[in-house]
Amino acid sequence: MFTDASRPLYEVKANLFKGLAHPLRVRVLEVLAASPGSETPVSALLDATGLEASHLSQHLAVLRNYRLVTAERRGNQVSYRLAYPQVADLLRVARALLGEILQATERQLVEQAGLPDLPAQATDGPAAPVASTDSVTSARSAARP
Repeated sequence: MFTDASRPLYEVKANLFKGLAHPLRVRVLEVLAASPGSETPVSALLDATGLEASHLSQHLAVLRNYRLVTAERRGNQVSYRLAYPQVADLLRVARALLGEILQATERQLVEQAGLPDLPAQATDGPAAPVASTDSVTSARSAARP
């Protein structure tokens, strides 16, 4: 994944983001980031995510393969921690960026709500001009003998 030195840096970065490309993996990383420097047992990750053990195991394997987490076994208990504190920083920056994007979107929606309404348009064929009630009444009157 990260060992091919001949690959351009942008490809290596994109590969890193593949490890983050599932909401449940992001959730696992957030749980681990909430207890920096300490290990989190799998049982706590199961409680925090609500996943079945087999699904959590698959996501943890992906995170290990992408070198985002490390595991330590003590007896029959396995605990995880972030492999690098920068992973928590990355999650914080992503949350802040998402907040700014959502605020900008909200401002755009508010601005759009202030726009005048547009007349309804027929869904079949090209848009036909919308006749006013007065012009329809006048046309009917003119057509009558």
